[in-house]
Amino acid sequence: MALNEKLKTVFAGDLRELMLISYIVLGNNAVTNKFIERSYDMPVHAWSSLYVIDRFPGIRAKEIRTIFPRPQNTISRAISLLEKRGYVRQDTSESDGREKRVYSTSEGQRILAEMTAVSLRRQAELFAPLTAEERATFFSLALKIAGGENLIKSVVLDLEETN
Repeated sequence: MALNEKLKTVFAGDLRELMLISYIVLGNNAVTNKFIERSYDMPVHAWSSLYVIDRFPGIRAKEIRTIFPRPQNTISRAISLLEKRGYVRQDTSESDGREKRVYSTSEGQRILAEMTAVSLRRQAELFAPLTAEERATFFSLALKIAGGENLIKSVVLDLEETN
């Protein structure tokens, strides 16, 4: 799809980088959310939580926020849904009886493998306009931004108290 004139204008403006990355993320989210909700009857944040839980067995729910910055109540609802469906289980920590550790179940691993296979095809589809070298450059630059200290906090956007 060629960019329409309005998008070309927005992407040429003074906020071009923020507008472009927002457009890419929101566009992909719209497609991905619709697929996951229709095919698996779950919100995308439940899928991403399952992905993290499977990669880090025994992770605490609050630690998921360090990987996918979302409100804690959103993560809690996702884990509750995943647990209700038998995709994860929560065990009490041996070192702290108040703490719960989350693990994917074999059914969670099965559904995650299915979702990951589709997501890999989506990833290839989304990045198809880029050469292998451009993809590597894009990933390297995006990783630099993701690893920076200004992604999930901002001095510029902090609200100052006024009296």
